[in-house]
Amino acid sequence: MDVLDLARWQFGITTVYHFLFVPLTIGLGVFVAALQTAWHRTGKEQYLRLTKFFGKLFLINFAMGVVTGIVQEFQFGMNWSEYSIFVGDVFGAPLAMEALLAFFLESTFLGLWIFGWDKLPKRVHLATIWAAAIGSNLSAYFILAANSWMKHPVGYVVEDGKARMNDLWAVLTNSTALAQVPHVVSGSFVVAGGFILAVIGYRLMRERRKDPGSADAAMWRSSMRGALVMTAIAGVIVAVSGDVSAKLLHEQQPMKLAAAEGLERDTRGAGFSPVPGVEIPGMLSFLATNDANATVAGVEDLQKRFEQQFGPGDYRPNLPVIYWSFRVMIGFGLATVGLSLLGLWATRKRRRVPGWFARACFYALPLPILSVIAGWLLAEMGRQPWVVYGELLTAASVSPGVTFAEVAISLTIFTLLYGVLAVAEGVLLARYIRKGPDELGGDGADHDGRDEAGGARLQPTFMY
Repeated sequence: MDVLDLARWQFGITTVYHFLFVPLTIGLGVFVAALQTAWHRTGKEQYLRLTKFFGKLFLINFAMGVVTGIVQEFQFGMNWSEYSIFVGDVFGAPLAMEALLAFFLESTFLGLWIFGWDKLPKRVHLATIWAAAIGSNLSAYFILAANSWMKHPVGYVVEDGKARMNDLWAVLTNSTALAQVPHVVSGSFVVAGGFILAVIGYRLMRERRKDPGSADAAMWRSSMRGALVMTAIAGVIVAVSGDVSAKLLHEQQPMKLAAAEGLERDTRGAGFSPVPGVEIPGMLSFLATNDANATVAGVEDLQKRFEQQFGPGDYRPNLPVIYWSFRVMIGFGLATVGLSLLGLWATRKRRRVPGWFARACFYALPLPILSVIAGWLLAEMGRQPWVVYGELLTAASVSPGVTFAEVAISLTIFTLLYGVLAVAEGVLLARYIRKGPDELGGDGADHDGRDEAGGARLQPTFMY
């Protein structure tokens, strides 16, 4: 193992850990905003209590995401200076737009939401959480636009060993980005939906032991319906955008597609195996090109072509990792969406949630998380050995002056630090999920005063 391997391990560990919080922040923020909107429109106290409860979980996750995201910036300077030099002029614009526009919008209005409960007019306060949620999604767009450029570089020229952007619009409307954004964002809503269903499943199991006919049980059943709808709709968008992404892979990153499908040689009318031992002739070719008789490139044949185009070298990614990441992503993602569809059927009468389904939601929590991690591994490791596809190899991106010992020390420190943060995150989430909304600061309403619309106002004790 050399410096390059250690640097890749460090970036992979810290980025995967950070990526655990990003999807949940994107989806959970919109869910909290929807709950507060329901309270604003109906005046029902149950929506206020749910807003407070899931808002607390959202803020814990948001704070951890910010803390873990800071490390990503340091790594570019520590371990990947050659990469930073090459891409800096291109990455500068979308990353600056993310920081100055999206993150500023998100963090500023989130602060107003936190401290403005009993100070801002009801409608203005509602607008702040929606602004924060929109900021989270805008942030995802700009980050994915920069990331997509690494997979399909456009709108640039290479001068003096650096990529210089000459068309910002081309970078922001990269075809890869336009496919990735709906895929990743909708996948984030599936992750958030799985998390919300797990929390509600746990609370329903507790209510079942106490009083299944209580108002609290009815509140959780009502919120579960919204989470099920959100997850099911997001799952449809994931499937459609995933199909678009697969077709782009055939054109832009054929090696990744070949590795994901386990194709060794170029094949015409390649089969597709939805289950082991069952192959549908021509299906893979159709999925990749809309032509059942089209040729799908294989790993070994692409290796030969790349050697002729780029010179000697191994241009194959880690084939087992890509092959199984693809299947874990699809399998666990479909399982989560399938659970939501099953839940819509099981709760169609809206009067009760079967005990077995509440337990299934709770124990299914790891599925969407593992699915999104596998998707990240597929997207990033499938591009190897390129860090910028066709332009810059990962081996040429590492900092020339960094030593093995320096990377090993930083890797150890970051891994231990993230381990501590993981425990802290888990303890905080578990504590507030066990407490429920009633123990977060009263019953959610200040019965000594009413707002101008006659609805209940939050107590000042509900502080984050």
